[in-house]
Amino acid sequence: MKIALALAFTAALALGAPASAKDKLKPEGAAPDTIEQYLPPPLTPDNTWDLDLSDGGRVVIQLRPDKAPKMVDRIKTLTRQGFYNGLTFHRVIPGFMAQGGDPKGTGEGGSTLPDVPAEFNDLPHVRGAVAAARADDPNSANSQFYIMFQPNLKLDGHYTVFGRVVSGMQYVDAIQPGEPPANPTRILRATMGDDPADKLPPPVAAPTRTPAAPARLPSGPMGQAQNQSDGASPQP
Repeated sequence: MKIALALAFTAALALGAPASAKDKLKPEGAAPDTIEQYLPPPLTPDNTWDLDLSDGGRVVIQLRPDKAPKMVDRIKTLTRQGFYNGLTFHRVIPGFMAQGGDPKGTGEGGSTLPDVPAEFNDLPHVRGAVAAARADDPNSANSQFYIMFQPNLKLDGHYTVFGRVVSGMQYVDAIQPGEPPANPTRILRATMGDDPADKLPPPVAAPTRTPAAPARLPSGPMGQAQNQSDGASPQP
């Protein structure tokens, strides 16, 4: 009996089994799914963002203008102005993310350019994802960004992911922790992969590390430490 059922099932497949529920959702004549459509585009120099850090090493980030064209254009513009050179990672939470790109180093600053509107997309907040920090207004991204240490998919759809680290993640892991860090890691120089060598802004000098007491944040009315950020930060 089992053999007969198996033969009948095989015959049905050969004659063309009914379409699955997933297939029925596709428009008639649509191309079948392929693994390639879920892969990122090839890494090209014009969309390669390099960050040379004061703790040593280069972090290479693939930008995704296909998913967040306005934010990628902002990153390229500020990078070519030398804006990021010398800025710190001012908010670094182990197991969560490292945030930088603020000229004030407090989480309250940005560039003089207009804010960038939200470009929420389907890129997930996985390890190495790079996204735009913002205030409560979804359209308030400017110059600040953060790099994920670990996946945190609850942030998906609330912040604009515009790239991902493709090399040097070990240097991201080594960014000095703290809110703010006692001796923050700096971006010595940020460059685009297709910039001519003779047009690159000069790097800043690496800071001299000196022992410092742990940073203490002001206490709130109940004695808990308060974050001094204006809200331009993802929350774990």
